[in-house]
Amino acid sequence: MRLILLLMLLVSGCTSRQVYQQQRYVFGTLVEVSVYGTSKSKADEAIDGVMRKFGQMHETLHAWKPSEITKLNRAFVEGKKEKVDPEIAKIIRDATRLSDQSKGFFNPAIGGLIGLWGFQNDEFKPVRPDPGKIQALVSENPQMDDIVIEGNVAYSKNPAVKLDLGGFAKGYALDVAAEMLRKAGVEDALINIGGNIMALGSHGSRSWHVGIKNPRGAGAIAELDLHDGEAIGTSGDYQRYFILDGKRYCHIIDPRTGYPAQGVEAVTVLIHKGEHAGALSDAASKPIFISGPEGWRQAAKEMGVEDALLVDANGRIHVTKAFEKRLSFEKKDANPDVVD
Repeated sequence: MRLILLLMLLVSGCTSRQVYQQQRYVFGTLVEVSVYGTSKSKADEAIDGVMRKFGQMHETLHAWKPSEITKLNRAFVEGKKEKVDPEIAKIIRDATRLSDQSKGFFNPAIGGLIGLWGFQNDEFKPVRPDPGKIQALVSENPQMDDIVIEGNVAYSKNPAVKLDLGGFAKGYALDVAAEMLRKAGVEDALINIGGNIMALGSHGSRSWHVGIKNPRGAGAIAELDLHDGEAIGTSGDYQRYFILDGKRYCHIIDPRTGYPAQGVEAVTVLIHKGEHAGALSDAASKPIFISGPEGWRQAAKEMGVEDALLVDANGRIHVTKAFEKRLSFEKKDANPDVVD
Protein backbone atom coordinates (compact mmCIF):
# COMPACT_ATOMS: atom_id res chain seq x y z
CA MET A 1 0.00 0.00 0.00
CA ARG A 2 1.34 3.40 -0.94
CA LEU A 3 2.43 5.76 1.79
CA ILE A 4 -0.04 8.51 2.58
CA LEU A 5 1.33 11.98 2.07
CA LEU A 6 0.50 13.22 5.54
CA LEU A 7 0.36 11.27 8.78
CA MET A 8 -2.70 11.92 10.92
CA LEU A 9 -1.79 12.06 14.60
CA LEU A 10 -4.76 11.94 16.96
CA VAL A 11 -3.77 12.93 20.48
CA SER A 12 -4.89 10.30 22.95
CA GLY A 13 -6.66 11.17 26.16
CA CYS A 14 -9.59 10.37 28.38
CA THR A 15 -12.91 11.45 26.96
CA SER A 16 -16.51 10.36 27.26
CA ARG A 17 -16.90 10.63 23.51
CA GLN A 18 -15.33 8.47 20.86
CA VAL A 19 -13.86 8.95 17.43
CA TYR A 20 -15.46 6.67 14.85
CA GLN A 21 -13.36 5.94 11.78
CA GLN A 22 -13.60 4.13 8.49
CA GLN A 23 -10.84 3.46 5.97
CA ARG A 24 -11.17 2.59 2.30
CA TYR A 25 -8.84 2.49 -0.68
CA VAL A 26 -10.15 5.04 -3.18
CA PHE A 27 -8.55 7.44 -5.69
CA GLY A 28 -5.54 5.12 -5.70
CA THR A 29 -4.75 5.92 -2.08
CA LEU A 30 -5.82 5.30 1.51
CA VAL A 31 -8.86 7.32 2.55
CA GLU A 32 -9.84 7.79 6.20
CA VAL A 33 -12.82 9.64 7.64
CA SER A 34 -13.00 10.24 11.39
CA VAL A 35 -16.10 11.57 13.15
CA TYR A 36 -16.20 12.80 16.74
CA GLY A 37 -18.95 13.78 19.14
CA THR A 38 -21.91 11.83 17.81
CA SER A 39 -23.39 8.35 18.06
CA LYS A 40 -21.81 5.41 16.30
CA SER A 41 -24.89 4.84 14.16
CA LYS A 42 -25.00 8.47 13.03
CA ALA A 43 -21.25 8.51 12.37
CA ASP A 44 -21.33 5.25 10.42
CA GLU A 45 -24.26 6.40 8.29
CA ALA A 46 -22.58 9.71 7.48
CA ILE A 47 -19.23 8.13 6.69
CA ASP A 48 -20.85 5.42 4.56
CA GLY A 49 -22.49 8.12 2.46
CA VAL A 50 -19.19 9.91 1.97
CA MET A 51 -17.38 6.71 1.02
CA ARG A 52 -20.07 5.81 -1.52
CA LYS A 53 -19.70 9.26 -3.06
CA PHE A 54 -15.93 8.86 -3.20
CA GLY A 55 -16.31 5.53 -4.99
CA GLN A 56 -18.68 7.08 -7.51
CA MET A 57 -16.29 9.97 -8.14
CA HIS A 58 -13.38 7.57 -8.58
CA GLU A 59 -15.25 5.67 -11.28
CA THR A 60 -16.51 8.83 -12.98
CA LEU A 61 -13.19 10.69 -13.04
CA HIS A 62 -10.83 7.82 -13.83
CA ALA A 63 -8.19 8.91 -16.33
CA TRP A 64 -7.40 5.59 -18.02
CA LYS A 65 -10.15 3.08 -17.23
CA PRO A 66 -13.51 3.55 -19.00
CA SER A 67 -15.18 6.58 -17.42
CA GLU A 68 -16.88 9.87 -18.21
CA ILE A 69 -13.42 11.43 -18.47
CA THR A 70 -12.11 8.88 -20.97
CA LYS A 71 -15.24 9.44 -23.09
CA LEU A 72 -14.55 13.16 -23.05
CA ASN A 73 -10.91 12.63 -23.96
CA ARG A 74 -11.88 10.45 -26.91
CA ALA A 75 -14.28 13.13 -28.13
CA PHE A 76 -11.57 15.78 -27.80
CA VAL A 77 -9.20 13.76 -30.00
CA GLU A 78 -11.91 13.21 -32.60
CA GLY A 79 -13.01 16.85 -32.59
CA LYS A 80 -16.52 15.91 -31.49
CA LYS A 81 -18.91 17.24 -28.91
CA GLU A 82 -19.74 15.03 -25.94
CA LYS A 83 -22.52 15.25 -23.39
CA VAL A 84 -21.11 16.23 -20.01
CA ASP A 85 -22.52 15.61 -16.54
CA PRO A 86 -23.25 18.85 -14.59
CA GLU A 87 -20.86 17.90 -11.79
CA ILE A 88 -18.06 17.14 -14.24
CA ALA A 89 -18.73 20.46 -15.98
CA LYS A 90 -18.36 22.19 -12.61
CA ILE A 91 -15.12 20.31 -11.89
CA ILE A 92 -13.69 21.30 -15.28
CA ARG A 93 -14.63 24.95 -14.73
CA ASP A 94 -13.08 24.99 -11.25
CA ALA A 95 -9.92 23.28 -12.48
CA THR A 96 -9.68 25.73 -15.38
CA ARG A 97 -9.95 28.69 -13.02
CA LEU A 98 -7.11 27.36 -10.87
CA SER A 99 -5.03 26.48 -13.93
CA ASP A 100 -5.36 30.06 -15.17
CA GLN A 101 -4.42 31.36 -11.73
CA SER A 102 -1.28 29.19 -11.77
CA LYS A 103 -0.33 30.43 -15.25
CA GLY A 104 -0.64 26.88 -16.53
CA PHE A 105 1.74 25.24 -14.04
CA PHE A 106 -1.27 23.34 -12.67
CA ASN A 107 -2.53 21.79 -15.88
CA PRO A 108 -4.92 18.80 -15.84
CA ALA A 109 -5.00 18.91 -19.67
CA ILE A 110 -1.58 17.21 -19.98
CA GLY A 111 -2.83 13.68 -19.47
CA GLY A 112 -1.01 12.70 -22.65
CA LEU A 113 2.33 13.48 -21.03
CA ILE A 114 1.38 11.73 -17.79
CA GLY A 115 0.46 8.64 -19.77
CA LEU A 116 3.64 8.82 -21.85
CA TRP A 117 5.67 8.62 -18.64
CA GLY A 118 3.75 5.52 -17.59
CA PHE A 119 1.88 7.05 -14.65
CA GLN A 120 -1.60 6.22 -15.93
CA ASN A 121 -1.43 2.67 -14.65
CA ASP A 122 -2.30 0.93 -11.41
CA GLU A 123 1.26 -0.35 -11.40
CA PHE A 124 4.00 1.43 -13.27
CA LYS A 125 7.57 0.62 -14.19
CA PRO A 126 10.58 2.67 -15.28
CA VAL A 127 10.19 4.04 -18.79
CA ARG A 128 12.27 6.33 -20.97
CA PRO A 129 9.85 8.07 -23.34
CA ASP A 130 10.94 9.09 -26.81
CA PRO A 131 12.15 12.72 -26.46
CA GLY A 132 10.54 13.47 -29.82
CA LYS A 133 7.13 12.39 -28.54
CA ILE A 134 7.60 14.48 -25.41
CA GLN A 135 8.49 17.55 -27.45
CA ALA A 136 5.56 16.97 -29.80
CA LEU A 137 3.09 16.93 -26.91
CA VAL A 138 4.67 20.01 -25.32
CA SER A 139 4.51 21.83 -28.67
CA GLU A 140 0.81 21.05 -29.01
CA ASN A 141 0.39 23.02 -25.76
CA PRO A 142 -2.85 21.52 -24.37
CA GLN A 143 -4.54 23.89 -21.93
CA MET A 144 -7.68 23.80 -19.81
CA ASP A 145 -8.87 26.92 -21.64
CA ASP A 146 -9.04 24.81 -24.81
CA ILE A 147 -12.11 23.06 -23.36
CA VAL A 148 -15.43 24.65 -24.25
CA ILE A 149 -18.60 23.84 -22.30
CA GLU A 150 -21.88 24.85 -23.92
CA GLY A 151 -24.96 23.83 -22.01
CA ASN A 152 -24.72 20.08 -21.45
CA VAL A 153 -22.00 19.37 -24.02
CA ALA A 154 -18.24 19.90 -24.10
CA TYR A 155 -15.60 19.91 -26.78
CA SER A 156 -11.97 20.94 -27.16
CA LYS A 157 -10.41 23.43 -29.55
CA ASN A 158 -7.17 21.45 -29.22
CA PRO A 159 -7.20 17.69 -29.95
CA ALA A 160 -4.09 17.27 -27.77
CA VAL A 161 -6.11 17.94 -24.61
CA LYS A 162 -6.34 14.82 -22.48
CA LEU A 163 -7.84 15.33 -19.05
CA ASP A 164 -6.22 13.78 -15.99
CA LEU A 165 -7.79 15.21 -12.85
CA GLY A 166 -5.60 13.26 -10.43
CA GLY A 167 -4.07 16.51 -9.16
CA PHE A 168 -7.47 18.01 -8.36
CA ALA A 169 -10.01 15.27 -7.60
CA LYS A 170 -8.88 14.57 -4.04
CA GLY A 171 -9.12 18.20 -3.06
CA TYR A 172 -12.51 18.57 -4.70
CA ALA A 173 -13.62 15.42 -2.86
CA LEU A 174 -12.64 17.05 0.45
CA ASP A 175 -15.06 19.89 -0.21
CA VAL A 176 -17.82 17.48 -1.23
CA ALA A 177 -17.29 15.32 1.86
CA ALA A 178 -17.29 18.32 4.20
CA GLU A 179 -20.59 19.50 2.78
CA MET A 180 -22.13 16.02 3.04
CA LEU A 181 -21.02 15.60 6.65
CA ARG A 182 -22.38 18.98 7.67
CA LYS A 183 -25.71 18.22 6.04
CA ALA A 184 -25.78 14.93 7.96
CA GLY A 185 -25.44 16.87 11.21
CA VAL A 186 -21.77 16.06 11.81
CA GLU A 187 -19.96 19.03 13.29
CA ASP A 188 -16.58 17.51 14.16
CA ALA A 189 -14.66 15.37 11.67
CA LEU A 190 -11.34 14.86 9.92
CA ILE A 191 -11.23 13.78 6.28
CA ASN A 192 -7.93 12.37 5.01
CA ILE A 193 -7.59 11.44 1.35
CA GLY A 194 -4.04 10.21 0.97
CA GLY A 195 -2.65 13.18 2.85
CA ASN A 196 -5.05 15.81 1.56
CA ILE A 197 -6.80 16.63 4.82
CA MET A 198 -9.69 18.83 5.91
CA ALA A 199 -10.90 19.46 9.45
CA LEU A 200 -14.43 20.12 10.59
CA GLY A 201 -14.93 21.54 14.05
CA SER A 202 -12.58 20.09 16.63
CA HIS A 203 -11.60 16.94 18.50
CA GLY A 204 -13.41 17.80 21.71
CA SER A 205 -11.65 20.55 23.63
CA ARG A 206 -8.67 20.50 21.28
CA SER A 207 -8.07 20.97 17.59
CA TRP A 208 -7.43 18.12 15.20
CA HIS A 209 -3.69 17.46 15.22
CA VAL A 210 -1.84 16.41 12.07
CA GLY A 211 1.72 15.94 10.90
CA ILE A 212 3.58 16.70 7.70
CA LYS A 213 5.20 13.51 6.46
CA ASN A 214 8.93 13.19 6.15
CA PRO A 215 9.47 12.64 2.40
CA ARG A 216 12.60 10.55 2.96
CA GLY A 217 11.87 8.74 6.21
CA ALA A 218 9.33 7.54 8.71
CA GLY A 219 7.19 9.86 10.78
CA ALA A 220 6.61 13.57 10.44
CA ILE A 221 8.94 16.51 9.97
CA ALA A 222 6.48 18.88 11.68
CA GLU A 223 3.06 18.96 13.33
CA LEU A 224 0.27 21.48 13.59
CA ASP A 225 -3.26 21.97 14.83
CA LEU A 226 -5.82 22.10 12.06
CA HIS A 227 -8.75 24.42 12.72
CA ASP A 228 -12.35 24.24 11.55
CA GLY A 229 -12.62 24.38 7.76
CA GLU A 230 -8.87 24.38 7.14
CA ALA A 231 -7.30 22.05 4.60
CA ILE A 232 -3.77 20.93 3.92
CA GLY A 233 -2.43 19.37 0.75
CA THR A 234 0.91 17.85 -0.13
CA SER A 235 2.63 17.05 -3.40
CA GLY A 236 5.63 14.75 -3.12
CA ASP A 237 8.06 12.79 -5.26
CA TYR A 238 7.78 9.70 -3.05
CA GLN A 239 4.35 8.24 -3.74
CA ARG A 240 4.14 7.71 -7.50
CA TYR A 241 7.65 7.53 -8.89
CA PHE A 242 10.29 5.29 -10.36
CA ILE A 243 14.09 5.32 -10.36
CA LEU A 244 15.97 4.86 -13.62
CA ASP A 245 19.77 4.89 -13.82
CA GLY A 246 19.90 6.26 -10.29
CA LYS A 247 17.58 9.20 -11.00
CA ARG A 248 14.12 9.64 -9.48
CA TYR A 249 11.20 10.47 -11.77
CA CYS A 250 7.89 11.40 -10.13
CA HIS A 251 4.37 11.80 -11.53
CA ILE A 252 4.38 15.60 -11.27
CA ILE A 253 5.10 16.74 -14.82
CA ASP A 254 6.38 20.20 -15.70
CA PRO A 255 4.13 21.32 -18.60
CA ARG A 256 6.91 23.55 -19.95
CA THR A 257 9.36 20.71 -20.53
CA GLY A 258 7.23 17.57 -20.53
CA TYR A 259 9.55 15.98 -17.98
CA PRO A 260 8.95 15.15 -14.29
CA ALA A 261 9.75 18.10 -12.05
CA GLN A 262 13.11 17.95 -10.29
CA GLY A 263 14.76 19.63 -7.33
CA VAL A 264 11.94 19.17 -4.81
CA GLU A 265 11.00 16.31 -2.49
CA ALA A 266 7.70 17.68 -1.18
CA VAL A 267 5.47 20.73 -0.87
CA THR A 268 2.74 21.25 1.72
CA VAL A 269 0.22 24.08 1.76
CA LEU A 270 -2.31 25.16 4.37
CA ILE A 271 -5.54 26.73 3.14
CA HIS A 272 -7.76 28.60 5.56
CA LYS A 273 -11.50 28.14 5.82
CA GLY A 274 -13.36 29.29 2.74
CA GLU A 275 -15.12 28.18 -0.40
CA HIS A 276 -13.18 25.50 -2.32
CA ALA A 277 -10.51 25.24 0.40
CA GLY A 278 -10.06 21.53 -0.32
CA ALA A 279 -9.73 21.98 -4.07
CA LEU A 280 -7.21 24.79 -3.62
CA SER A 281 -5.15 22.73 -1.18
CA ASP A 282 -4.77 20.01 -3.80
CA ALA A 283 -4.18 22.19 -6.84
CA ALA A 284 -1.94 24.86 -5.29
CA SER A 285 0.82 22.49 -4.23
CA LYS A 286 1.56 21.51 -7.86
CA PRO A 287 2.72 24.87 -9.28
CA ILE A 288 4.76 25.45 -6.13
CA PHE A 289 6.43 22.04 -6.55
CA ILE A 290 7.10 22.58 -10.26
CA SER A 291 8.49 26.09 -9.69
CA GLY A 292 11.24 24.59 -7.52
CA PRO A 293 13.45 26.12 -4.82
CA GLU A 294 14.01 29.29 -6.84
CA GLY A 295 10.43 30.12 -7.81
CA TRP A 296 8.26 28.44 -5.18
CA ARG A 297 7.46 31.53 -3.12
CA GLN A 298 6.26 33.52 -6.13
CA ALA A 299 4.15 30.56 -7.26
CA ALA A 300 2.57 30.39 -3.80
CA LYS A 301 1.72 34.10 -3.92
CA GLU A 302 0.10 33.70 -7.34
CA MET A 303 -2.10 30.95 -5.90
CA GLY A 304 -3.01 33.15 -2.93
CA VAL A 305 -1.21 30.83 -0.50
CA GLU A 306 0.53 32.38 2.51
CA ASP A 307 1.18 29.14 4.39
CA ALA A 308 3.52 26.87 2.44
CA LEU A 309 6.48 24.58 3.07
CA LEU A 310 8.94 23.13 0.56
CA VAL A 311 11.55 20.42 1.10
CA ASP A 312 14.22 20.66 -1.58
CA ALA A 313 16.22 17.82 -3.12
CA ASN A 314 18.90 18.21 -0.44
CA GLY A 315 16.36 17.82 2.36
CA ARG A 316 16.50 21.51 3.24
CA ILE A 317 13.20 22.89 4.57
CA HIS A 318 11.92 26.22 3.25
CA VAL A 319 8.80 27.69 4.85
CA THR A 320 6.84 30.91 4.82
CA LYS A 321 6.86 32.98 7.98
CA ALA A 322 3.10 32.62 8.37
CA PHE A 323 3.27 28.82 8.21
CA GLU A 324 6.35 28.54 10.41
CA LYS A 325 4.36 30.11 13.25
CA ARG A 326 1.83 27.27 13.06
CA LEU A 327 4.36 24.43 13.00
CA SER A 328 6.13 22.42 15.65
CA PHE A 329 9.18 20.77 14.08
CA GLU A 330 10.10 17.28 15.18
CA LYS A 331 13.82 18.03 15.20
CA LYS A 332 14.77 20.95 17.41
CA ASP A 333 17.69 21.68 15.08
CA ALA A 334 15.52 21.69 11.92
CA ASN A 335 16.65 25.27 11.23
CA PRO A 336 14.27 25.90 8.31
CA ASP A 337 14.83 28.68 5.80
CA VAL A 338 12.01 31.10 6.71
CA VAL A 339 10.82 33.58 4.07
CA ASP A 340 8.16 36.30 4.05
